[in-house]
Amino acid sequence: MYKAAIFDMDGLLIDSERPIRDAWLLAARRNNIAFIEADYLQLVGRNEADTNAILGKIFDETFPVEEMRRHVAALLSESAAHGYAVKPGAVELLCWLRAREVPCGVASSTHGTEVRRRLDQSGLLEFFNAICSGDEVARGKPGPEVFLLAGQRLGIKPEDCLVFEDSEHGAIGALAAGMSAVMVPDLKSPGTDLRADCVAVLQSLEQALPLCAGWFAAK
Repeated sequence: MYKAAIFDMDGLLIDSERPIRDAWLLAARRNNIAFIEADYLQLVGRNEADTNAILGKIFDETFPVEEMRRHVAALLSESAAHGYAVKPGAVELLCWLRAREVPCGVASSTHGTEVRRRLDQSGLLEFFNAICSGDEVARGKPGPEVFLLAGQRLGIKPEDCLVFEDSEHGAIGALAAGMSAVMVPDLKSPGTDLRADCVAVLQSLEQALPLCAGWFAAK
């Protein structure tokens, strides 16, 4: 039985990965950059520093990273000015956990200010006892640091934490932290080996709720 739940945010709690992907692809087209979806998928679950490094490897040091980020931010300020839609089952799952006093944290690769803004806009911020972000750790996902930080802030040992993730990088990081992982894939399905290492691989957070009584100790 687990004592805490740790959640990724983008693509898991909120439906943000697709709008962000589309903004990157549109910004690339407008800047005449040959950036395709397969390139973007390499960035899913990674923090800003790692994203910059990956883009540098794909395109070389001439890739206009900061200009692209500004362009993407401008596009998202229009398309997602009022926030992102909450993923099906997220609110029900968080309510179930709160009713049973299971501590919940967020371990996201996104910058902390943006994590809190997106969660607040989506009405989810109140559910979390700890918020950890990609800018707070030296190495992002698939490294374990952001998950270990979340467990530390919740005051729960890694082996007692169950992580909910949508990305392979995130699930690998959770397992590297000594935690267990439930995957709810969003843009990309996990490989066979990773599936075998997870507690479950679900189509939606809606499928998690019936399983929670077997995962978490009741108070």
